[in-house]
Amino acid sequence: MHGRPRKPFKPEDEAASVAKAQKLRALNLNSSPIIFTKVLAKYSYFLRTCYTQEAVELSAALLEINPESYTAWNYRKLAVEYNLTHSASDPDLVKSIFDEELRLVENALRQNFKSYGAWYHRKWVLSRGHSSIEKELRLLDKFQSLDSRNFHAWNYRRFVASLMDRSEEDELKYTQSLIDKNFSNYSAWHNRRIFSKDEVLTREYELVREALFTDEDDQSGWFYHLWLLDQTVKVESLLLVASWPAHGSNVAVLRESCTDGFASSSFNVLQFNSKTFPLVVYFNEAVEGVNSSTVTVSSKLNKDKDLIWKPLSSNNSRTAQVWVAQIDLPIIIGQSQGITSVGGFSYNYATRLAFSVCLQPPRKEHTEGSVSGKIVWRDENFHAFEPCCLFYLVGSLNFRIITNAICSLSCFCSKIGKLTLARLLTAYDALTSSYKLAHSEEVLKIYSDLMKLDPSHSQYYKDEYSLALLRQVTFDRESLFCRCVKYMGLSSSDDHHPICLRLHKLSLSRMGSFEKLLWVQMLDLSQNELRSIEGLEAMQLLACLNLSKNKIGSFTALGPLQQLKSLQVLDISYNEIGTHPVDTTRYLCPSPLSHSLASEWNQDDSVTSFWEAFLVLKGLKLTQLDVVGNRIADERFSQFLVKVLPALKWLDDVQLK
Repeated sequence: MHGRPRKPFKPEDEAASVAKAQKLRALNLNSSPIIFTKVLAKYSYFLRTCYTQEAVELSAALLEINPESYTAWNYRKLAVEYNLTHSASDPDLVKSIFDEELRLVENALRQNFKSYGAWYHRKWVLSRGHSSIEKELRLLDKFQSLDSRNFHAWNYRRFVASLMDRSEEDELKYTQSLIDKNFSNYSAWHNRRIFSKDEVLTREYELVREALFTDEDDQSGWFYHLWLLDQTVKVESLLLVASWPAHGSNVAVLRESCTDGFASSSFNVLQFNSKTFPLVVYFNEAVEGVNSSTVTVSSKLNKDKDLIWKPLSSNNSRTAQVWVAQIDLPIIIGQSQGITSVGGFSYNYATRLAFSVCLQPPRKEHTEGSVSGKIVWRDENFHAFEPCCLFYLVGSLNFRIITNAICSLSCFCSKIGKLTLARLLTAYDALTSSYKLAHSEEVLKIYSDLMKLDPSHSQYYKDEYSLALLRQVTFDRESLFCRCVKYMGLSSSDDHHPICLRLHKLSLSRMGSFEKLLWVQMLDLSQNELRSIEGLEAMQLLACLNLSKNKIGSFTALGPLQQLKSLQVLDISYNEIGTHPVDTTRYLCPSPLSHSLASEWNQDDSVTSFWEAFLVLKGLKLTQLDVVGNRIADERFSQFLVKVLPALKWLDDVQLK
């Protein structure tokens, strides 16, 4: 690790292992069998009854040979507590008890200075205030001279520094001395993260720049540089980055005759018959505490009704970046404190979102929650349209450091140097996003080059390329509306043509920029390379979704669909569902096994055979579904779909009776 190759065993290493095994056997045979067995086999009863000198010495002998015996370490703690209760009045005896524990830990660490149990036991002793802090620092110097990257010793050092209130400047000087000896010491770089950003950020960039120019192939400095970049661009506050409906917007539910005064764009029209619609709020990080007390409702229509807010989280967490409530009212967010992020920030802004709603009676030919006619995803059914205005969030941060870093790193040709440059350019564009994305094409080119330069990590670069491309596509109205078309495939009697955002044939392997897509009701993601749709749950207005000809390997990867209650048309044809005997996406996406829904299925054989599909599709009101071209698609699966989706009218281009 960190450039250190694994070394093969030498004859002397094998001899040492044999000697250690002999010592353990001797310890087991020569010690009292009753005590040894009770300590390790009948731990819970024995520890409450026996703390004899013989037992304590036996545990010490065991730990000096095998420091990984957690049972023995726990026994030592209980023995210390027991002995302290009988010697609390004798300070010298108390000191001798703790000195013995420290001596034992030191001997155990000489045997294995990466023992979790030994380091934790030493922390336990120090936390009781019975040791010299200076002595501990000297001991750490000794162990870190043997292995300067021992993260156990570094964790212990931070613990000791906090106990003695050691200043940041002293610790920075210590790590500086180690970096001066070996700038490849990743642990020393990592330990410099204690500094206060505003005071020494510029100095840290200068320090790491010297290391990068000394050896651009050494990764230690690059990792620290990436962390510095994150600290530079990170917004240390909780922000509401997007919402739907947007502030000041006019929304019509079922566009009919009552659209006077509304913008003449289909963006303002919901495609389902309902007196309510989803209100979506999107924060810059996962939050909790979104409820009727932190979101104040102000309306003439429904004064006393509390909103029920739901976090759109794929793992049933109480925190989420996106929250939704069914509403038909203007709102005020942040009136009362209580919305907090996982990072500890609170939302302290009283943000007012006001919008108008026109509720219209449904047409006779429309049934509630249905899309009129069959959706056919063909190019000839999509036509250009005149765009309308959208809203954008503009951010402002200090980007002088970013500019200097870009100038410094443009000459590097290593893989991690190119990756860092791409991230710097992305950060710069984010800081100046109110103007333009000046470096988007350069960022895309860098990721394309990295895919060829470093094929073993090509999937990661492809994902980053996809995110960069989506930022470019959704950045402004001109680029976004180039991808928006009117769907003209419905019958001529329909006077409204829905707007479809077509992100097809872009080689996307990952989705992002959802905060810019909350308004989308019809989305075409066909002919990409998507393996997951993580984050799509934010698009609560989505009624029609085309995921055909991607690389989705299982229904587990389609988990976000469970939370798209407006979804009516879904095309997942010609993917890889059922192709792989082992569902590898289960470890990339939240597994239905972790959901409470798993206990709801009945013992029906068809449900048991397709339990992943059942958990994803159950509760959806799909009227049209295409699954042809997947390995799982057969007659038995079609019968299952008809059974689990009672509202289904079209299945694989066949109208159901």
